[in-house]
Amino acid sequence: MDGPVPELTEHAAACAARLRDADRVLLASHIDADGLTSAGIASTALERAGIPFETVFCRQLDEAAVADIAATDYDTVLFTDFGSGQLDIIAEYEAAGDFHPVIADHHQPAEGVETDHHLNPLRFGLNGASELSGAGASYVLARALEPESADGHSPSARETGSHAGDNRDLAALAVVGAVGDMQDTNGELRGANAGIVDEGVEAGVVEEGTDLRIYGRQTRALPKLLQYATDVRIPGISNNEAGAIEFLTELDVPCRDDDGEWKRWVDLTGDERQTLASALIRRAIASGVPASRIDDLVGTTYVLSREQEGTELRDVSEFSTLLNATARYDRADVGLAVCLGERDAALDRARRLLRNHRKNLSNGLQWVKEHGVRVEDNLQWFDAGDEIRETIVGIVAGMAVGTNATRSGIPVLAFADTEEGEVKVSSRGSYVMVRDGLDLSAVMREASRSVGGDGGGHDVAAGATIPKGEVEAFIAEADRIVGEQLAEDSD
Repeated sequence: MDGPVPELTEHAAACAARLRDADRVLLASHIDADGLTSAGIASTALERAGIPFETVFCRQLDEAAVADIAATDYDTVLFTDFGSGQLDIIAEYEAAGDFHPVIADHHQPAEGVETDHHLNPLRFGLNGASELSGAGASYVLARALEPESADGHSPSARETGSHAGDNRDLAALAVVGAVGDMQDTNGELRGANAGIVDEGVEAGVVEEGTDLRIYGRQTRALPKLLQYATDVRIPGISNNEAGAIEFLTELDVPCRDDDGEWKRWVDLTGDERQTLASALIRRAIASGVPASRIDDLVGTTYVLSREQEGTELRDVSEFSTLLNATARYDRADVGLAVCLGERDAALDRARRLLRNHRKNLSNGLQWVKEHGVRVEDNLQWFDAGDEIRETIVGIVAGMAVGTNATRSGIPVLAFADTEEGEVKVSSRGSYVMVRDGLDLSAVMREASRSVGGDGGGHDVAAGATIPKGEVEAFIAEADRIVGEQLAEDSD
């Protein structure tokens, strides 16, 4: 079996063999959408393989968290969506015989140390920020955990009519994780992710198509869909409820149902969607929106075939947002339950958390707009203290990029107080900055460790935790490192 990502197949098989040899496994995962889908994929694969396991979640895999894991009586620990950046810490406990790690991650690995069972696309020439997510790495491992038939190949779900010997249905969660990790920034999933999409389509769990690329196609009433479509801002419609309603009213499209209620995008026929999309593009052109931005209005979209139409779970972007609204509010159990297929109490709870999440994000972005950012030589930053929850301050920072609240061309750093009395740092850049030499993973790791903290992540987005009172020293060091990175590239 070549697997969905041939470059990782051989090493994934070795990692799977190590898990099969374990009497039981502790599965430790991150708390964002990518982490939750990683845990959903891994736990389902372990259960199908008959491997006993327990699942735990960590906001930050730092030295204290690894120590807590080492204190358990598990001999084998599977880390998903983190572990690579903390490999130097993990390796110390491995060397002491506390546990054997198996890692399925996509973040920048710590330098100068390695372990036998480390499944990371960066180790095999693939980009972990744009080609394969943590959920993708977990999916590759899940495929390797399948039992082989006599001819050495796993039977497909279409052949067996069930999940027996086939984990390709888990591609749906892998696609959700990749989109939740913003790996579709350029309009579609590429590289190794594309192979997973193909397997999802083959398994009948993913549909890939071309449609309006606006968040909320499944659940939002049309006026709200257009009003909140701020990725491509259209004057007179974006952030303008009255303007959105006026635009829809003037169309030759029945935008209300028989009861007079506004329809959703998913309620329209194919011809009606085409008419609305064409009118929206004409409006954008007439309003002077740049052609490159107009092109972003329509593109590749992914829906989950087996989920109910008109729900958050049908569209991968809405699914990932729903998951973010659970673990970031200390309810990882709810998000994992939804990933595992629970659609009653867990889904209801997730939806309530989502409503609160949206309110907090809106309030957080408004706070940044009102208070502004401070600009250094090579970066900009804001310190929200306890005004923005530390588990969502990175999302707020990402939302602020490209608005009037921030300056273009330099990364944004966001600070928020943690419940443990420390400070969480989240950083966001752009792929243009990365091409110019920016590596926020290195910035967060080096600057945080210089003040007694720790961090890591991707070149385009990363995070750290630092001691209280070290913000200014951290900023000075981070500003210096960013300046060196960009100066080296210009040379």
